[in-house]
Amino acid sequence: MAMPDHAIQPERRTRLLPDARRAQLVALGVAALADRTLESLPLEELSKQAGVSKGLLFYYFGSKQGFHREIVSAAFNSMLHATEPLLELPPAERLWSTLRRTVRFAREHESTFYSLVRGTASGDAEVREVIEHARATQAERVLVLFLELGIPDSGLLRIAVRSWVAFAEQTLVDAALNTDMSDADIVQLLTNSLVAITTAIDPAHGESLSGVVL
Repeated sequence: MAMPDHAIQPERRTRLLPDARRAQLVALGVAALADRTLESLPLEELSKQAGVSKGLLFYYFGSKQGFHREIVSAAFNSMLHATEPLLELPPAERLWSTLRRTVRFAREHESTFYSLVRGTASGDAEVREVIEHARATQAERVLVLFLELGIPDSGLLRIAVRSWVAFAEQTLVDAALNTDMSDADIVQLLTNSLVAITTAIDPAHGESLSGVVL
């Protein structure tokens, strides 16, 4: 699919410092995820938008894969920033607030979110590393909340929470992007599933979490 004519017109060449030029190219790449997958990003057209040559893009990022890593990192950082837990809230309200904003982000940035989630299939190890780091950050946010509620950390709990993060991603793709299910219902589903995995590890801790968040 060709980009709209107005989107590929080269800008007037403006001399930018290297960091500013890199940031400009990454921002264009993130914006392009709204219309296409990571692997199909048109480097030639993005270079024209920035008013630079394709060769200069490779000079800044080393390779196509290097450019992809920076795009994925910037897009995930935007999502993590938009869904940052509000630490001033009590644990239950903090969880609901974070989940509500995550659902909103997925719906307001539908194509970008889908591209990020599907980026796990990338053949580039460093792209997958960026994605795994973002998932680990999301899991750590849940674990911090659990510790506040007196649920002890353990290797099994960490495995379960990481699995829940992957489940949450797929739920957002299936429910938030492909149905008219309300935000509140999706948040409730994600909350119920988090309680369920906690209960599977330790029924007492699951009951404790249920009493707070359900």
